[in-house]
Amino acid sequence: MQTINGFQPVINPGATILILGSMPGKRSLQEDQYYAHPRNSFWRIFYTLFDVDDSLIADDNSYQKKLAFLKEANVALWDVLQSCTRESSLDSDIVESSIIKNDFSTFFINHKSIQHIYFNGAKAEVLYKRYVIPALDGQGRSLPMTRLPSTSPAYAAMSFEEKLKRWQIIRY
Repeated sequence: MQTINGFQPVINPGATILILGSMPGKRSLQEDQYYAHPRNSFWRIFYTLFDVDDSLIADDNSYQKKLAFLKEANVALWDVLQSCTRESSLDSDIVESSIIKNDFSTFFINHKSIQHIYFNGAKAEVLYKRYVIPALDGQGRSLPMTRLPSTSPAYAAMSFEEKLKRWQIIRY
């Protein structure tokens, strides 16, 4: 097993929504892109929610366009973990003793416009509540938090349509 490192946050100065994953999967790490696995429904959900033309959902769509789309929608994207040891892409394979969380204290000081945290899956929420909240000095501690179903292809308990219905909350 090797130590893996996550990405920097995707954020604009006026972002009001923060979406947190746990740690990028292998495909995302290989491509240096959030949600790069072609079966991960993250980008498709976002484009559907914000009525973006289907042609932009194509696999060959520029990653920079995807990031610009998020920023324009005032949505920030990050992961709870800065680094960890994990054998596969599965959250269940994260070695707890290897976890290093991202610096959310500094993040919330620098991004006071964040009004709500949404977790992309249960593991992100569990990790945030276990490792981040106890370390926060107050900034960001009282933000509303909502767990959403994971967009990962590994989470097959819900159809795309069911996930999309649950994710609609970020529009309101």
